[in-house]
Amino acid sequence: MKNENLDNYLDYLSYQKAYSMYTVNSYKNDILEFLEYCQKEAIDYKDIEYSDTRIYLMYLKDKKKDTNTSINRKLSALRSFYKYLVKQNIVNNNVFLLLNGQKKAKKLPRYFEYNELEELFLVPDILKPLGQRDRLILEMLYATGVRVGELVNIKTSDINLSERKIIILGKGNKERQVEYGEYCEEILNTYLKDGREKLKKSTTDFLFLNHLGEKLTERGVRYILNELIKQTSLTKNISPHMLRHSFATHLLNEGCDLTSVQKLLGHESISATQIYTHVTTDRLKEVYYHSFPRAKKDD
Repeated sequence: MKNENLDNYLDYLSYQKAYSMYTVNSYKNDILEFLEYCQKEAIDYKDIEYSDTRIYLMYLKDKKKDTNTSINRKLSALRSFYKYLVKQNIVNNNVFLLLNGQKKAKKLPRYFEYNELEELFLVPDILKPLGQRDRLILEMLYATGVRVGELVNIKTSDINLSERKIIILGKGNKERQVEYGEYCEEILNTYLKDGREKLKKSTTDFLFLNHLGEKLTERGVRYILNELIKQTSLTKNISPHMLRHSFATHLLNEGCDLTSVQKLLGHESISATQIYTHVTTDRLKEVYYHSFPRAKKDD
């Protein structure tokens, strides 16, 4: 479909706005789809009314089954196109400014199930220094819920071995204290006595070291986790934050209150912690049948 106004607009994007070819083509496809729709429905796109835009929105949602993200992208392209048409005195007003975008579905945090974590934890070879370090990375991320940036900055002097506590320097240079359990304690002690001593090349106090004996970076942790996941049957794309999500989700699933989880995660606001209130369906069902007095009849 040939349209002179669209061609001029695309030239404007390319030469005056200096948009990339990819972006220009994306605008072109979205606007062309709308112009073809108008042609099919015998609508003059230069004399379009608000009611027409509403019907087009329904067409995208109900007939085409576009996602909210896709719809919002198309509406954005059309707002921009009509803004250009108004400036060129081709149309009188930009009716797409009156059309609200679609709400984006909230993405729930991705987390590991218990059995997936067990499989992942068994991958590192704890007879080797790097294997001990990698196992400790997994155990500590999961046991404490710390961010990867907080993890790599842990120093041996921050750890209270007798009380199994670690001082964490979080966002805004605010300190908090996290706990760790016996599984983490076991591999931590092994790494401190064996693996870290073999990796260490200087008097650095940082807990996690790379193969050169230097401080491990956030990028290094992400690389290690990606390599570990390849050695499992899991198909998930892993990130350090997934272990933080797992920590929070599993605490809540086992009955921990939201305020305690907030403090353990180092969240300033409780609202940031509320994304973790997505307890599993099985857990909800279990709680309901065990807690609600009329959920089931006595035999």
